Amino acid sequence: MYTVGLYTLGCKVSQYETVAIGEEFARRGFLVRDFSEVCDAYVINTCTVTGESDRKSRNTVRRAIKKNKDAVIAVVGCYSQRAPEELLAIDGVNIVLGTDNKLLVVDRVLSALQGTGRVKEMGVLPLDNARFEPMCIESAPRTRAYVKIEDGCECKCTYCAISGARGRVRSKLPTDVIREVEGLYSRGTREVVLTGIETGSYGNDFDFKYDLADLIAELDKRHSCERIRLGSLAPELVGADFAKRVAGAKILAPHFHISMQSGSDNILRAMKRRYTRSRAMENINRLRELIPNAQFTTDLMVGFPGESEEDFLLTLDFIKEAKLLDAHIFAYSKREGTPAAEYRGQIPESIKRERSAQAILTAHSVRDSVLDEIVREGKILSAVLESEEGGVFTAHSDEYIEIRVFAPQSRQGDMVKVRPVSQKDGIVTAEIIS
Repeated sequence: MYTVGLYTLGCKVSQYETVAIGEEFARRGFLVRDFSEVCDAYVINTCTVTGESDRKSRNTVRRAIKKNKDAVIAVVGCYSQRAPEELLAIDGVNIVLGTDNKLLVVDRVLSALQGTGRVKEMGVLPLDNARFEPMCIESAPRTRAYVKIEDGCECKCTYCAISGARGRVRSKLPTDVIREVEGLYSRGTREVVLTGIETGSYGNDFDFKYDLADLIAELDKRHSCERIRLGSLAPELVGADFAKRVAGAKILAPHFHISMQSGSDNILRAMKRRYTRSRAMENINRLRELIPNAQFTTDLMVGFPGESEEDFLLTLDFIKEAKLLDAHIFAYSKREGTPAAEYRGQIPESIKRERSAQAILTAHSVRDSVLDEIVREGKILSAVLESEEGGVFTAHSDEYIEIRVFAPQSRQGDMVKVRPVSQKDGIVTAEIIS
């Protein structure tokens, strides 16, 4: 029996794909081991969202080679798609595949292990005519599983290399999504996160009328699992029609992660985003009106080329106005081949660090205010118990509030009602009421 170690860098889509690859290896007779162990083969699923992601991907590849210099080393994913030659040039790398037909890595690794000698093999395919790759996972932790429903992005934002690494929008058929979600639920998974490179674009490529709101409605009607959560959504894709159609879905978690990027219209235009600050706020407020318990998290970039102090302050103001539960703050990273890399007004790294720190402090202050209000009101929350230590469980509420609760008679995967007691550093301490 051959052994294989898998490692994922990057987003929830990549995490899902690595699970699917691991299950395929297991079906083919491999023993899937921890990446830290000595294995016959290693597969690294790479990320290229920033320059730091590229560096971490290369370092992870070298770690695998150092662990076992005789192992078959296969590299897949976004960085592989964007710069395959850079990875194949690393001494010890045998196989490089991109973001399409990732499951082929199992055949390629098996052939390399059964062959004589080690060859370098490039299998990166153009994405012009790529279709949604059939992938389905059968097992996941009892609490939460990711299900990839969409691939690709056609936004062409000026800072982003992902659209080139992932290609055009392509979607999983509704029947396949429903079958996968219900299969996971039947095996104990309580919450399913529907994810994609641009989740809100789900169904845009179908030759029939069907979109994300239709999928949510069908999953809700069938009660396909306890709770559906959505992956990152572009602000313009959660407008009035979407909000009205999903508001009544009992299965839908009242938590929306909005990929905002900036609170300044000047910067949003330079990024070639498809919305304005006012439109994003309008959509957020509408969702709050229709789904009273809704909470919002977001991604925000600081230090984009040309970002003035006024632009940056507008982003801080957006965090406050939107009353965000959390914000992922990150600094702009120049990506070769993207328009923004050639823009004038590149921001010094020292200023990026200062703005990142200030934005994080602002986000934490707003988060604490949101949680303090929830604690004061004694609002009853529904939560799924996750990891446990000494009878204390980590859990997440429907609104994606992180909770600690003492529950000695409960077990992982149980859904419970809790009353918040206090909060500190973004974590709510609560007590079970049922």
